[in-house]
Amino acid sequence: MTASATAPAKDAARKGPERSTTVVDARGLTKRYESVVAVDGLDLKLREGEIFGLLGPNGAGKTTTILMLMGLTEPTAGDVRVLGFDPRHEPLEVKRRVGYLPEHVALYDDLSARSNLLYTADLNGIRGQEARDIAESALERVALADMADRKVRELSHGMRQRLGIADVLVKRPRLIVLDEPTLGLDPVAVEQLLDLILRAAREEGITVLLSSHQLMQVQRICDRVGIFARGKMVASGPIAELAEQLAEGLTVIELGAEADAAQVADALRAVRGVVDVMREGALWRVRAHGDVRPQLARAVIDRGWPLAHLRLRDFGLEEIYLRYFERTS
Repeated sequence: MTASATAPAKDAARKGPERSTTVVDARGLTKRYESVVAVDGLDLKLREGEIFGLLGPNGAGKTTTILMLMGLTEPTAGDVRVLGFDPRHEPLEVKRRVGYLPEHVALYDDLSARSNLLYTADLNGIRGQEARDIAESALERVALADMADRKVRELSHGMRQRLGIADVLVKRPRLIVLDEPTLGLDPVAVEQLLDLILRAAREEGITVLLSSHQLMQVQRICDRVGIFARGKMVASGPIAELAEQLAEGLTVIELGAEADAAQVADALRAVRGVVDVMREGALWRVRAHGDVRPQLARAVIDRGWPLAHLRLRDFGLEEIYLRYFERTS
């Protein structure tokens, strides 16, 4: 067999693990520090091109999970593959293909924005005109082309975060891991950064793992979320599915009626299909089999009570988050 025939085969074998649409596959991943269990039996699967939000308070196990995925700390138990590679035994293969932006971006303050990117390109074996082209393209994508020659120390916090994204993109990653990337940013800078993350996933098929406790930001861009509590993933899935699980297959309705509370509660419970009624501030929360708003409205109006409020209730990410924490407390 000729050398020209064997070269493509060797190249295909080297790149083989990356062909799977499963980018991260963790099973039973566990990390213990003496008596403390930081991550407890984590099962996590990320698909190509999705944005996954890892939610939880400080100390929940999010950063420890990231460190295990990156090969920066070894798990105590369990198994994990990132783009087909084992981070414990093939950490360099993982690092070549994964872009990691920690909470505090590591950039060289005395170098220009462009020089920082060229240095990263050089570390990844990209040099000459190719490196210059990639650096210029990355700066344009994060709207910093006009700041290319400014030293990093002269950039605002928001600009540094965007440059951090550009630095990650230089290595052309298949997976980007972001640990609290919007911390300390003003609202405009947050929106700019979230748009960058969205474009990377939607236009280039890059998978994004976003660790954060900023619920509104996660809800804005994430396809799926995982909620961490005390080292365990207590819930995982699209936000709509998590909301359905909380509702337990029932329709949730908010109602406001100006009348004696005990009488209103009795009238609402008497409506066919209603499962339970609960007072929440000035409103009533009704759970029922199906949409019984017309029947609830009649139950109130026929008694001569003013109907002040009536709507279907959706569970937002904040309420989902708090409810799952209540279940684990």
